[in-house]
Amino acid sequence: MPELPEVETSRRGIAPHIVGETLLHAVVRHPQLRWPVSEEIYQLSDETVLSLERRAKYLLLELKHGWIIIHLGMSGRLRILSEDTPPEKHDHVDLVFSNGKTLRYTDPRRFGAWLWETDLTQSRVLRHLGPEPLSEAFNAEWLIQKSVTKKIAIKPWLMDNKLVVGVGNIYASESLFQAGIHPDRPANGLSHLESERLVASIKAVLQRSIEQGGTTLRDFLQSDGKPGYFTQQLNVYGRAGEPCLHCGTPIMSGRHAQRSTYWCPSCQH
Repeated sequence: MPELPEVETSRRGIAPHIVGETLLHAVVRHPQLRWPVSEEIYQLSDETVLSLERRAKYLLLELKHGWIIIHLGMSGRLRILSEDTPPEKHDHVDLVFSNGKTLRYTDPRRFGAWLWETDLTQSRVLRHLGPEPLSEAFNAEWLIQKSVTKKIAIKPWLMDNKLVVGVGNIYASESLFQAGIHPDRPANGLSHLESERLVASIKAVLQRSIEQGGTTLRDFLQSDGKPGYFTQQLNVYGRAGEPCLHCGTPIMSGRHAQRSTYWCPSCQH
C-alpha cells in the first residue's frame, strides 16, 4: 500500500501539471471503488484547480466550490498523461485539462476512493485524523500525553492514525530501529528522552523517504512512472535473517496486528 512518502511524492510530481490549470471534465469508467465515486465529480466542468494538498494519505484537489479527496488504496496510482492516451483495463478515473494533459487514476484492486467535500472539517475520512508527522504539532509532549494509558506494543500504536498520520508499517519499523526502541515495548513505558528520539526518528525517516521519491514495493510508481528509491536504504524492513547494518546481529521478524515487523535484537531495547 502506498504510504505517506509515496503520496507526497505523487503530490509533488502532479501539482506543477494541474495547479492553475482548467479542469474541463472528469471521465469515470468505473463508478464503484472502495466507495462509489461522488456524483459531484461527474458534473465538474471548466473548473480552475486552486491547489493540490495532502492530508495523511489523502490527496486534496481544491476547486472553487469544494475539494476532490483522492485515496490510492492498496494498489492505486496517479499519472500525468497526454489526453489522447488510450485507457487500459484498470484506468478508472480521468481528469481532463485544457492544457492537453490528463490526470489518470489506475487501481487494479479498486480499494481507492474519489470523494467530494465542500468543507474538509466535516469530511468523514479526515476529521478524526491525528497530526501530520512532519508538523510541529507532532512532538514528544504529544506522544507522552497520548501514551499514558496505552499498554499496547509501541509498533502497532504508532500506526494508529488518531495518534499520528502516515506512519505505516515500513516506516514504523524503520523509525523504531533508528530510535533504538524494541517494537514490543509497551507504549506507556517510553521515557521523555526516548519519546524525543522516536519523534525525531519518525520525522527523519519520512523526510528521507520523500526526498528519495517513495519506497518501491510491489506496484508503486511515481506520477511520472518511475519507481521510488528508498527501498535501497531500508535498515530492517524485509531483511529478516540478514545481518544488521550497524552491528551484524541477524535481523528478527514477527507480527503485530497481522503486520510484519522487523528489528535488531541488539540495537533495539
